[in-house]
Amino acid sequence: MKPLGSVLPHSIPQLETRRLLIRAHLATDLDPAARMWADSEVTRFIGGKPRSRSEVWTTIQRNIGSWWLLGYGFWAITDRSDGRFLGEIGFLEGLRDLSPGHEGTPEMGWCLAPSAWGSGIASEAVAVALDWFDRTLGTKCVCIIEPDNKASVRVAERNGFAWDYDATGPSGSIGVFRRPALAQ
Repeated sequence: MKPLGSVLPHSIPQLETRRLLIRAHLATDLDPAARMWADSEVTRFIGGKPRSRSEVWTTIQRNIGSWWLLGYGFWAITDRSDGRFLGEIGFLEGLRDLSPGHEGTPEMGWCLAPSAWGSGIASEAVAVALDWFDRTLGTKCVCIIEPDNKASVRVAERNGFAWDYDATGPSGSIGVFRRPALAQ
């Protein structure tokens, strides 16, 4: 795995839209993130089981560490007007147990708290994160989506991803959607 860049933890980029502040995770994100990941509707298409507070804490630490190791990672999505935690978005090198896999290609992912569903926040956050990705890394990326997660498929397709192939993993078949590198 070859890093695409190096970002010091204190220099994780911050992204903004009219409604959103997308920023580095803070320790204070633990409880709202744990509530989100404990919801069985949230995890229905993402691993299939709720996550413990401890698992969420480990993930937050992994998210921050990814920035150091790879030059990209995950952010917290917050409401720009009141600072409320709305979800997470970003890029990772998941080294997933998939066949065929996509090791070496950054994988994009996003997850929103139910209070943010149906508001266009996912599409807005994905668009601004991809803009940063294109300007900073300029390479192709993928996202993986469970076949029944129609809302995420729509968000991915609106943002330039197209179904590429079905991979097989520990929990069955999952769609791999690819987005080509944009010409610089």
